Amino acid sequence: MSKITVINADLREDVGKGASRRLRYSGMIPAVIYGGHQDPVALTLEHRQIMHATENESFFSSILDIKVGKDESQQVVVRDMQRHPFKRQIMHVDFLRVSATEVLRMSLPLHFVGEDISPAHKTAGVVIQHLVTEVEVAALPKDMPEYLEVNLGSLDAGDSVHLSDIVLPEGVTIVGLSDDEDTNDMIANAVHVAEEIEQVAPAADVEAAASTEDSAADEDDKADKD
Repeated sequence: MSKITVINADLREDVGKGASRRLRYSGMIPAVIYGGHQDPVALTLEHRQIMHATENESFFSSILDIKVGKDESQQVVVRDMQRHPFKRQIMHVDFLRVSATEVLRMSLPLHFVGEDISPAHKTAGVVIQHLVTEVEVAALPKDMPEYLEVNLGSLDAGDSVHLSDIVLPEGVTIVGLSDDEDTNDMIANAVHVAEEIEQVAPAADVEAAASTEDSAADEDDKADKD
């Protein structure tokens, strides 16, 4: 189970654009909790605390404990966060209530490990690519990890790693992954740099040839008009 982070909050009665603007001006953030078969509740958060918490990726992929006042607390996950388009400022946060008995779906980051000791890393001209950085999983809150680990220690040149290769904690499943090979997406591979260049070069040659043909056709049209 992921570590639970405590977030302090206050109930918010004054709602609306004007009230939210005043909150932000005073260093606070308007927020809301919804879901869990309960009515939505408007909250106020301290901007400095939330900004600091967001510096850790686990803030977005773990269960949070929203503490309102001295006694009441609710377990939630972040469902949406609105940021200012150019200022370093959080504008609004949406939280979803978590039920201990209901399966939760979350996008978890992938942590690639062992890359520096892999045969692919030690092979000249080979590049290891991380093609996917996060995966949506389903689990009960008690089983939900903060991230999924992908071991690349045995990756060799030409090898690839797929969703089905991820070792999942007990009680965790990858959403969308089935026995159908079409759902088993590649998440990492080790390719020769020369192969990458060869794949790009033909496309560039075709484009150049097409451009040359277009230019020749334009010259012929011009000659015909003359």
